[in-house]
Amino acid sequence: MDLDIRRLRYFVAVAEESSFVRAAARLYMTQPALSRQIRALEDDLGVALFARDRQGTVLTRAGRQLLEDARPMLAASVALEQRVRTAARAENQFTVGFMPGVVVTPIVREFSRMAPDLRVDVVHTSITDQVDYLLDGRVDVCFVRLPLPPGTFKVVPLFPEPRVAALSREHPLARRKAVGIDDLRDVPLLQAPEDVPEWRGSAFSSPAAPGRDLSSLPVTIEECLEAVASGAGFHVMPAGMADFYRRPDVEYLTLDGVAPRMVALAYMEHRTMPELQRFSEISRRMLGPAPD
Repeated sequence: MDLDIRRLRYFVAVAEESSFVRAAARLYMTQPALSRQIRALEDDLGVALFARDRQGTVLTRAGRQLLEDARPMLAASVALEQRVRTAARAENQFTVGFMPGVVVTPIVREFSRMAPDLRVDVVHTSITDQVDYLLDGRVDVCFVRLPLPPGTFKVVPLFPEPRVAALSREHPLARRKAVGIDDLRDVPLLQAPEDVPEWRGSAFSSPAAPGRDLSSLPVTIEECLEAVASGAGFHVMPAGMADFYRRPDVEYLTLDGVAPRMVALAYMEHRTMPELQRFSEISRRMLGPAPD
């Protein structure tokens, strides 16, 4: 059996936070997705790693042993990946990470024109793995949706992106062009409550309400939209992603009363490539706020 390094990292976060909720926030992923990964790790090992009591989530004896061994293993694996990727990468290669809903082609084209000696590659990422791509060196720079873990990345804010509500086309509210978050208080929220703190739905109407099992919630955007289309509830997502994931059985409504998500450019703080600064300047000029 081969241990999954990413699952080990998730395990260490839960162990250090003594909470799936806090660990999910720290990892910038949903609690259902985190719970599934920990459950898969436990299945691989054939042991229970956590127990729940009145104090919260606590490590079992097997969990304490794994935590002791996992920390140095993770540190070694990160250092190994970075050394190998750096050694293998051609000196003239520059890799850009992007995600659905953020149009980067004009930026990449302009950057390539200004740096003709570089081979510029573009790699697809998502909100759930954008941090991993930056940490392990698969990309030099990445367009991200904030927040990111503090103290690790150089972040260049670009623009605030409004969020929309995805509803089944059959839902009565879908006939509107816009809704307020309070209009959806009786509609089940198909994501973790911390993703939409402005929502004040009643506990009985939400599968993501306190005390409910969040592991049954959809995880990927495709799963979320299937659940929305079936009439199971609504999902809040960035407007750019809604443009990317158009489908005939889902309506995207302008959503009032929720904070936008900031789209930014990010790269590892310790990186000193001059190309990073050049790419940042082009991105800020093309996507950033207009000068005063």
